Amino acid sequence: MFEYFPNNYTWSLAVMSAINRGGQISEIDEACRPLKDVAGIKALGGDQTQQRAWFESWMKVAERVRRLGEADEAVGHTLSAGRKYLRSGLYFLLAERMPSHQDPRRVEAFKRGIATFRRGLECRKEPVEYVQVPFGEHRLKALFSKAPGSGPMPCMVHFDGLDVTKEIIYAAIADEFRRRGVSMLIVDHPGAGEALRLQGLASGPDTEKPAAACVDYLETRADVDASRIGMMAISLGGYYAPRAVAFEKRFKCAVAWGAIFDYGKTVADRIGGRGEPSVPGYAEHANWVFGRDTIEETLKVVQQMTLEGIADRITCPLLVVHGENDRQVPLWHAQRTYDAAINSPGRELKIFRLADGAAEHCGADNTPLIVDWMTDWAAEKLGGHPEGV
Repeated sequence: MFEYFPNNYTWSLAVMSAINRGGQISEIDEACRPLKDVAGIKALGGDQTQQRAWFESWMKVAERVRRLGEADEAVGHTLSAGRKYLRSGLYFLLAERMPSHQDPRRVEAFKRGIATFRRGLECRKEPVEYVQVPFGEHRLKALFSKAPGSGPMPCMVHFDGLDVTKEIIYAAIADEFRRRGVSMLIVDHPGAGEALRLQGLASGPDTEKPAAACVDYLETRADVDASRIGMMAISLGGYYAPRAVAFEKRFKCAVAWGAIFDYGKTVADRIGGRGEPSVPGYAEHANWVFGRDTIEETLKVVQQMTLEGIADRITCPLLVVHGENDRQVPLWHAQRTYDAAINSPGRELKIFRLADGAAEHCGADNTPLIVDWMTDWAAEKLGGHPEGV
């Protein structure tokens, strides 16, 4: 993986996220170059001086690019404005990624990021709707990316992981699904995105509940074929998606974009200093995601998040993709998930090797490679068009 910061995996991972989602390398360098002298502080400790520096530098670039978009829009150049707004929104969200959630500037950066990204989609006239999925007394915010064509189309539900949002997912994969004739419902579910930051909804083991709410919603749409709905999720979603389809039988296929067989083991390893963290202040971040005050309380929740005794209930096709050099989640999680899914017809395990690329966590080193594989596979399973529409 290209590591802009050789001594800081967490920051380098975020840089690759920007590169893989349409960021411009000169703008990324503008944000990162002032940070080289402070990058070496161990990210797991969540040093706040370091994270404030990241936040301020990325916010500066995000604001500058947003102003360029505003200038374009003011003279009617809305397509050009939209491109800049999409990049700016991405940069705001990457700025927001690093500080403690207790930093009041974080939620304001998040709001600015999602609003700017939305304006980018509007200016670009992309075929996407902002929708709300009824979930008990709440409404989960989601993006519905519509495949071209008339009549009901297949659709993939996509959940986030531990630390990404629906906008970051959209930028990586939505267009490739559209080109294959598959719509997407990308959801900020409990523990992620707007649900966590603006609604205070924490995550937990029973991901089939918000997933079922998504299917309920899609069944109300005339442009979705309710008999061709799949489920996928990224990173921690390697637990979320298999768990959901094990209990919610309306899903016709599932993709684990990076495996998580035993999340309790993963969290215990991380707080014990084993494996690389995706975000600084990992224990504090996990407490926030799962709505607990201490890491001991969080461990009691995540120890329930295992696919042991669950994966054998999966009765739809399952694809597990994982990188050979994943430094966050060892490869055995992928093998165990595949091995345990004994009742999944046509189950498949795809390991991305260092020699080919996409071998890091969730293919962070070359996201298009892993996206191509997943979207082709899902399109085939749901009756889409891997050859393109």
